[in-house]
Amino acid sequence: MPIFKRHSLRAGNNRTRAAELTLRDSIFPLCLVTILFFLWGFSYGLIDTLNKHFQEVLNITRSRSSGLQAAYFGAYPLASLGHANWILRHFGYKACFIWGLCLYGVGSLIAWPALVYRSFGGFCVAIFITGNGLGSLETAANPYLTVCGPPKYSEIRINIAQAFNGIGTVIAPVLGSYVFFNNVDDKNPSLKNVQWTYLAIAIFVFILAFVFYVTPIPEITDADMAFQAEETHAGTDVKPFWKQYRLFHAAAAQFCYTGAQVAIAGAFINYVVDTREGTSSATAARFLSGAQGAFALGRFVGSFLMNYVRPRWVFLAFMTCCIIFISPSITQRGNTGMSMLYVTLFFESIIFPTIVALGMRGLGKFSKRGSGFIIAGVAGGAVVPPILFAAADSQGLADYATGHAPTAIAMSVPLAFFLAAWTYTLAVNFVPAYRIVVDKFHTTEIGVVNTHQDEESGSGEIGKSEAPVQTNDVNATPKLA
Repeated sequence: MPIFKRHSLRAGNNRTRAAELTLRDSIFPLCLVTILFFLWGFSYGLIDTLNKHFQEVLNITRSRSSGLQAAYFGAYPLASLGHANWILRHFGYKACFIWGLCLYGVGSLIAWPALVYRSFGGFCVAIFITGNGLGSLETAANPYLTVCGPPKYSEIRINIAQAFNGIGTVIAPVLGSYVFFNNVDDKNPSLKNVQWTYLAIAIFVFILAFVFYVTPIPEITDADMAFQAEETHAGTDVKPFWKQYRLFHAAAAQFCYTGAQVAIAGAFINYVVDTREGTSSATAARFLSGAQGAFALGRFVGSFLMNYVRPRWVFLAFMTCCIIFISPSITQRGNTGMSMLYVTLFFESIIFPTIVALGMRGLGKFSKRGSGFIIAGVAGGAVVPPILFAAADSQGLADYATGHAPTAIAMSVPLAFFLAAWTYTLAVNFVPAYRIVVDKFHTTEIGVVNTHQDEESGSGEIGKSEAPVQTNDVNATPKLA
């Protein structure tokens, strides 16, 4: 039986048909990888909900509880620039997926004793390991969705997949509101329900790792990406890696944007409790679920718009609206302020995946290495939330009579980081060196029309009738013999 045959996790570097997969050829592997997006959306949503839960159960400050975000997102650069990126470049996407799922499962298992003994520090360690696993998955999955299929649709593919990430972030706060916050004994608060949640996660991800091991998926090599860059005449991989300034600008924008997004979601429950008198944490968690629903909806809407409008213009409109609508949340209170955060989350929806897709344009043989830098920008989620919570703590307690709301005032922190990320949006749309590369990939017909006469499979190597690719060095420019 095929399921019991020997499976190799080492991928070669010859050019394959994966560089020219059609929409039909790419559907199955994309659906499988999309499951991963739901997983880390669910995990991310749990972190936002547990942030407030730990404040109440363990009686810790807002700034200390932000250690969850610091541990979770601080692990990302270690994965995306370190172990995960090394596995991706030397073994391929499939091996990186399995590695990330195993780390995710181990972290979830370690969370069990930490929760039993009510150790916040121990749970942060477990979350750090989980973050390494999810960072590994993002290091592989985001660029895989970008390159698996016709290049002109990459922004649409990654945004649709990321919409399932949004669905995960919707379900997690609902689970938290009914499981974590309800039926809590004030005299002896328990974390038992959280324990069972993480045990279930561990079992599921280990099963999913096995599914990835036995399932064949197309491997997109550096040679494939170099071919795409050459065919579109937009490749910048003739320059040394350290001169890929567009990549590093994208990574910086990712750092600023992700930090702002995570800070807003992590402080959402505190914001609602501070600004709506009489609102419990459980009710605020349900409001967070609604806000994450707006976030998921925004990804579907953004993906739809990208069918008719250039993705970079949709990117500009959504990023600008994030800045416009986060601003009133600083001064407004009650339902008005909360509604501004709802609208902000709607427009945040496409920013992260679109930065990934646009930032990887033209990298060619540097695509796998470059994706690690863009995903490392997620580390902003470890930096900005502690700044926001420290700013909120410095403002004292909320006073409904005077309208003093510490968390609302602290929303000026993500606003500043949104403005910094906006510079990349402007560059992609108005700086020719950025815009031309993006547009050439958007108009290419690779994967849309047949580029070869033969009908070989999309995941196999190029046929014997074609010249092989000379790739003695993984970082060398592929040349046809």
